Amino acid sequence: MTTTIELPAVADFHVHLRDGDMMKTVVPTVRQGGVSVAYVMPNLVPPITSVEQALSYHERLREVDPTTKYLMTLYLSPEITPDVIQKAAATGVIAGVKSYPKGVTTNSAAGVVSYEQYYPVFEAMEKHDLVLNLHGEAPSGPDTTVLNAEATFLPTLLDLHRRFPNLRIVLEHCTTAAAVEAVKQCGPTVAATITAHHLYLTIDQWADNPHCFCKPVAKLPGDRDALVAAATSGDPKFFLGTDSAPHPKTSKIGAKTGRTAAGVFTQPYAAQYIASAFDRAGKLEALKGFLCDFGRRFYKTVEKGWETKEEVEKVSIVLSNEPTQVVAEIGQGEVSVVPFMAGEEVWSLRWKN
Repeated sequence: MTTTIELPAVADFHVHLRDGDMMKTVVPTVRQGGVSVAYVMPNLVPPITSVEQALSYHERLREVDPTTKYLMTLYLSPEITPDVIQKAAATGVIAGVKSYPKGVTTNSAAGVVSYEQYYPVFEAMEKHDLVLNLHGEAPSGPDTTVLNAEATFLPTLLDLHRRFPNLRIVLEHCTTAAAVEAVKQCGPTVAATITAHHLYLTIDQWADNPHCFCKPVAKLPGDRDALVAAATSGDPKFFLGTDSAPHPKTSKIGAKTGRTAAGVFTQPYAAQYIASAFDRAGKLEALKGFLCDFGRRFYKTVEKGWETKEEVEKVSIVLSNEPTQVVAEIGQGEVSVVPFMAGEEVWSLRWKN
């Protein structure tokens, strides 16, 4: 029996769109995945640490596809000061600041060692209503590995929320039941994104498939089940942030460096992966909130003028359980990227408006 669901276009509050030829390859896939609003990460090389860099990047993205609305972020670093926050807020394009603990993931070598030095920045972000996006992992150490890095970080989330109760904070790409519970413990200014791939994966998949390897890594079946439960719960604290992270196929299989690049590419099928996962959970009624409503509400996309209510209501996608097959690769040569679940079937999608 065919099931079709019409929804507003999706808002994805965590995307990696890269730069150069890779950017030109992956930006068109944002719309392919049913997304009209993309919250863009700043971990380029060099990272986006100034308002001018963010605005220039925004224009490069719009040159590739002007139909998507790109919300920009700055990379938390010593260059980010209260004055920079004030200037960023005035652009009407920069919506937040992303924090990467030093060395935990792709292009995070310039990341944070201690948050204390950034307390004045967080105060300015409260004042100017910018969002703090936390890559929620502690760096590896004597007692910390990729399997408990998120759990080790959670006290930092709770401490920052206690110190800055009016600062809107997003714990990015939750991977554990503990992270879900920590977010629930916090007040309404704290929310979390959940990716598409973490609704499917456990440690077994990335242990022998480089195209399933990301940071933070997928954990145990119980953690995956907790993520599915949170995403399908109707709790507005949890919404989509795909963390779609394209890497050349050669980087994923370690052909040049012998190391596997961390990142799962989901952008071309973002809404379809979620629909398929929610269908398996018997929770299709929860799709609209998770994909379309809760993230927009938390980020105030209409209130801040990034979208109009009429735009959100008029532009729509149609999802169907008639299967479509995920392609084997997107792009060619040095920008050939393997999407998540290549060769497998997911729901199909078309744009209505």
